[in-house]
This record gives sequence, structure tokens and C-alpha cells, in this order.
Amino acid sequence: MTTILEQGNITIHTENIFPIIKKWLYSDHEIFLRELISNAVDAIQKLRMVARSGEYSGDIGEPEITIAIDKDNKKLSISDTGIGMTADEVKQYINQVAFSSAEEFVQKYQNSTDQQIIGHFGLGFYSSFMVASKVEIDTKSYKEGAQAVHWSCDGSTQFELTDSDRTAQGTTVTLTLQEEEVEYLEPYRIKQLVKKYCDFMPFPIKLDGEQVNKQKALWKESPNSLSKEDYLEFYRYLHPFQEDPLLWVHLNTDYPFVVNGILYFPKLKPDVDVTKGQIKLFCNQVFVSDNCEEVIPRFLMPLRGVIDSTDIPLNVSRSFLQNDRTVRRIADYIAKKVGDRLKELYRDDRETYIQGWQDLGNFVKFGSMNDDKFKKQVEDILIYRTTWQGSGSTASSEATDAPAVQVQSAESDVWQDVATNTPSNTIDGKSYTTLKDYLERNKARHENRVFYCTDETSQATYVELHKSQGLEVLFMDSFIDSHFVSFLEREYPDVKFLRVDAELDENLINKDQASEIVDPKTNKTRSELVKELFEQALNKPKLTIRTEALKAEGESAPPAMVLLPEVLRRMREMNALLTQQSVEFPEEHTLVVNTNHPLIQNLLNLNQGSIVQPQGQSPSSELSTLICQHVYDLALMAQKGFDAESMKAFVERSNQVLTRLTTS
Repeated sequence: MTTILEQGNITIHTENIFPIIKKWLYSDHEIFLRELISNAVDAIQKLRMVARSGEYSGDIGEPEITIAIDKDNKKLSISDTGIGMTADEVKQYINQVAFSSAEEFVQKYQNSTDQQIIGHFGLGFYSSFMVASKVEIDTKSYKEGAQAVHWSCDGSTQFELTDSDRTAQGTTVTLTLQEEEVEYLEPYRIKQLVKKYCDFMPFPIKLDGEQVNKQKALWKESPNSLSKEDYLEFYRYLHPFQEDPLLWVHLNTDYPFVVNGILYFPKLKPDVDVTKGQIKLFCNQVFVSDNCEEVIPRFLMPLRGVIDSTDIPLNVSRSFLQNDRTVRRIADYIAKKVGDRLKELYRDDRETYIQGWQDLGNFVKFGSMNDDKFKKQVEDILIYRTTWQGSGSTASSEATDAPAVQVQSAESDVWQDVATNTPSNTIDGKSYTTLKDYLERNKARHENRVFYCTDETSQATYVELHKSQGLEVLFMDSFIDSHFVSFLEREYPDVKFLRVDAELDENLINKDQASEIVDPKTNKTRSELVKELFEQALNKPKLTIRTEALKAEGESAPPAMVLLPEVLRRMREMNALLTQQSVEFPEEHTLVVNTNHPLIQNLLNLNQGSIVQPQGQSPSSELSTLICQHVYDLALMAQKGFDAESMKAFVERSNQVLTRLTTS
């Protein structure tokens, strides 16, 4: 015969109802399973604590959490081998909603605990009523002589507490699911939720005798005990079918706040959305969210991995979380750890750092633009691929024409000079430099001017022209660099940044040929004749034609180049960004004709030697016009792709030129 120990109403105090609303208002019904399993983990942790304190000398056995499904009766149960509860504890922790047993327990055993208690049993437990029409508890306390009890409630404030025939210590929570919630009776659904929320719980979670959680939380391990393959295997588990990461940062601190985690630097794609993170947020190994916006600095959002902290106020509104002082300090800590890891790699494994720079650089640049502290931390390890082919070392400038480099020592934040055996900055034939080194190296040649390239292929002619005259060019060709150049200009107001196709530096022009032989027939210089020839042949009023004698000699030098004035180009790029449209090539641009090129000299001779026919233009004059157009087309192709009509016209003109040249 069942003995009824008590009947009554669940106590809900007005002072306790508000924490429920603020802290435990779940939007997803599936959260109930996370809460019940978390409570089961708590119960096992508590039993271990009292055992260590000496209050319990019994066998705690092999702890585990068991999930059972009874489809016929629409029942789902979660059982643990934990501390259990007495009748009085059930009244206190279950019937008085919003009374936190976890807080009271931790206070009592704070000197013997080395792990946090995950949840607030009385609160998380009630999430089960989102999916259940009836909830039952069978529990037996670890205390000697304790009577097992059975608690049941149909979702109202009415409950019933009776004796139970349970013989083993621990707790079983049984839910009779509502008709619309029977999806949680499907094993695949339960496995899915365990993997999502409870995959890294510290104890085995079993369904039908099969362990369904991974269990080992790598971020809780000591970094010294983990190998490279451990980190890579964990990444592949978190992000299957992805390329292996470039490097990772292991977070592990318990003062002044508790933060554990592993953050990975993935290989970035140009279309990556830097506002969407892929870092999983955990609290004591319980999955909380895929969204770490408030905890991770914005520039680190593209990172992947895990962060676990008990000091993040997950139970408050997002707006409060963003302004929480602890959260801000944690975000600063994470940013500093990332910066430290990058500096460590730069110092200890320069080759890996450089090889991964195409992706790492985007993080560093984005961070520099968005976080002043991070910018100060990494400004000396910000590198750029360069055309400079020096000694390959950034040792002292006296020895190698390269400025000295300093790195942070492992013991402190003091920056120390690097010895002359500094790692090479040249990898696979490609050299890299810092901006500081670039400016120092080129002080005598072009002080406070930086030449840069944004597209190595289309701007190859311009780069080669600069290289031929000893002008160093930096490659700023990642998808973030169009914004980063503007950032650098604000950081270095005395430095002028010039894209190689924006203007011709005076070092590229032979000024001695500016006033050339005057044609006695027209009293014009050769430059004037060339300009006039191109103006007539192209007939483009908005096109500015300039003639210059470029220093580069031979047929490898360009016969003509299209220049886009820096200010005009940037205005168009900014306008395109604001209007979400592609950048259109401006009609207002400059064609620089190289009067020093053999083709241009021959072209002028061809035009001057033409004999005018009775019907008008001579054949040689017509050919010179076609060649002018062809020269312009070739210069234009280095700046923009042709549309269908432009390409058709280019091919037709090319065929005409070739036909004329092969006509005897």
C-alpha cells in the first residue's frame, strides 16, 4: 500500500517569480533535455563532493546518465547515479520554485569542490513542463537510512509526494510527453540533442546501452598534454569537411575570471561573412549558444572553436550582457591571448607565420582597424609581400639595409632586439616586410611614399615598371586591403600611399627627353605630335592623353598605360560600396603614351610618312589609326575586363591590324 507523505501546493513566492521570467524563459522546447541532463551531472558532481569531504564513505561506482524511451506510454526518462534527494529536499528544491539548490550546496562544500555546479535544479527542472503533461521524480538520497520518494505533478501548482520503491541512490525524472511533443520519443532526435547540447558532459550519457556523447572536453585539458593531432582531430570533429586550420589558441585561466577554450584560425574565403561567428559557447561543458558576439571581439568573429566560462552572465538580456564589465574583460583577455599567440608564432616559427599570412593577415588587419589595444599589440608583426629582394633577413639595417626588428620576450611584455640570425622573411621566393622597414629602406629614394599593388595580374606591367627603376612595391591584394589602405593613411598621416596605376613617379620618367626635336614642318615636338595622333585616332573627349618618356627601355616596356587618379578612383569605390553596386570603370581616365617605346616611334614615322590619297586618308595613316586604337585597347585591358561589345570591337580591330601588316 502506497503511503502518501504529503499533498499540497507548489510554493511560488512573488519575490522568486521574477528571476524565473528573466532567467529561464526558454524559446526552444528542446532545451528541456539539456536542463535535465545538466541536473543529472550536477547530482553526480555533488555525490563526489560529499565523498571527498568525508560525509559519504559508500561506493560511488561508475557514474553515468541513462535515457530511456517508452513509446507505448509516451514516456521519456533521464536517470543518474548521483546524490539523490530526501523528501525534505524535494519539498525545498522542487516545490519552492526558483529556490537555487546549487548555490546553497556550493556554499556548504566550497572548500572541497574543484568543479562548478552547472545549473539551478529547481529552475531548469521546470523546463520539462514545456513538453510534458505530467512529470515524475523517483529519487533516493545518499544519506544512510534515507527513504526513497516519488514526486509527481501534472503541470499545475498541485503536486503529490509519496514513498518510492527505488533502491539505488540517484534520481530518475520521467516525463509523460504531450501529444504534440512526441518527436522526443524518437532515438535519432534524442541523439541529435545530446550531441548538440551535452556532447562534452564529463560523464557517459547512454541511450539503449549506447554512449551517445563524446565526453572528452579537449579545452579542459592542459595544453602541455595535447598534441598537434589532438587539436586537429577536435577541429575536424567540430567542423567536418573543412580545411585544417592555420593555428589555434588554447585559453586557460581561472583568475580574475574562469575561461577555457580553443580558438582556431581557419583559412578564409573572400566571401566570408565576418559578422557571423562559428564559436560555440559553453558553460561547464554544457552547450549554450552558437552566438558569441558579446564575448568575442568583433574582429575575431571569423574564428572557430569553443569558449567555456562560468563567469559569463548567460541569464540576462543581450543588451545587459554587452555592457557587462566581466564580459568586456573576458573579450579583452581573448583578444590579448590571440595577439600573444600570433607574436609567438612570428618569433618562433616565421615560416609558418608567413605561409599562413594570406589568411592570418585578414584577421590581423581587421583587428587593427577595430580594436586599438589589439592594433598596438600586433603592429610590429603586420607584414606585406614586397618586390624587394634583400638578404631575406630583418636583422640590423647597417648589415642588410633592413631596419632592426624587435619581438616580445616570452617572459614579459618587454620588447627586445632580435639577433642577427633572425628568421628569413623570404619564403618560396616571395619576400615580406613590415611597413616600418619599407619606409626606412626607401627613405632616400622616395621618403614617406608607399607604392602598392592590389592585383598582381592586371597590374603586372605597372609593377614591373616600378621594379625596373628600383622602386619597391607592396602587394595589398586581399579582400580587406581596400579598407586597410585608408586605415593606414589615417594611422600614418605623413605617408602618401599610391597605387602603382594611379600616377607615375618622377623616378619613372626621363625628363631629359621632355623637349625633343621639333618637327620643322609643324614646329611641334615629337611628344606633341604623338599626343595629337592619339587624340585624333581615339576621339574620346573625356580621355586625357599624356606623353611621357618612360625610363624603362626595350620592347618589354609598355607602349602606353592607363592611369586612374587616386582620389577619383577611391571616390568611385566608396560610392559603389555605399550603393551596393559594382565599381564601374570611369570614362574620365588618363592614357600615358610612352614616347620612348620603339612602337610609338615607329608609329609616328608611319603616320608622318603617309601620302594622302585623293579620296582622303592614306593607307599608312589608316594603319596608324588602327594601331593607336590597338595600343589603347591593350593598355585598357590591364585595368578592366571588356564587355561583349568591347571585346568584339577589339577582336575586329586586331584582325584588321594583322591583315594590314601582312599585306604586301
